[in-house]
Amino acid sequence: MTMRCFIAIDVPEDISDKLKELQKKFENLASITFPKIFHLTLKFLGEISEEQIEEVRNSLRKVKFKPFNLELTEIGSFPDDKRINVLWIGVEPADKVIELQEEIEQNLNGFARDLRFHPHITIGRVKFVKDKEGIKRLLKRKVEGKFRAENFRLIKSELMPEGPKYTNLGVYS
Repeated sequence: MTMRCFIAIDVPEDISDKLKELQKKFENLASITFPKIFHLTLKFLGEISEEQIEEVRNSLRKVKFKPFNLELTEIGSFPDDKRINVLWIGVEPADKVIELQEEIEQNLNGFARDLRFHPHITIGRVKFVKDKEGIKRLLKRKVEGKFRAENFRLIKSELMPEGPKYTNLGVYS
């Protein structure tokens, strides 16, 4: 049996509430799937076996983690503002997140390295854009909010009709 898993930093409730408010600004501008639970993904593992889960847990225990503060930055889009597939919020200091992500990568064996890692919190997946200029006006806008990354987690994601169900498989601090 395999499970779809990823490694992430949780976003606290006060920041989640702020992001849910922000999502409302995009509702009439595009057909968008909005996540209900927010996190900053450090590594998407994909479908992995139960044996691999134990290897991943052991690898993640070796990561030296020191809590750090994060601040939300601006709204962005992937791949760019001409073709908008994903809406996200950036975080600073990006270098702290990148350091952690690189250490996780170094400790994991047998997984493809993420060469285009960009620290962000996804706020929506765009199916199609109704008002491109409306969305562009919101991009690059600064979002206020600060939180502390106290740990990171190994998370199982089950795709359900009502949205993904997340289960913590390990917490690392």
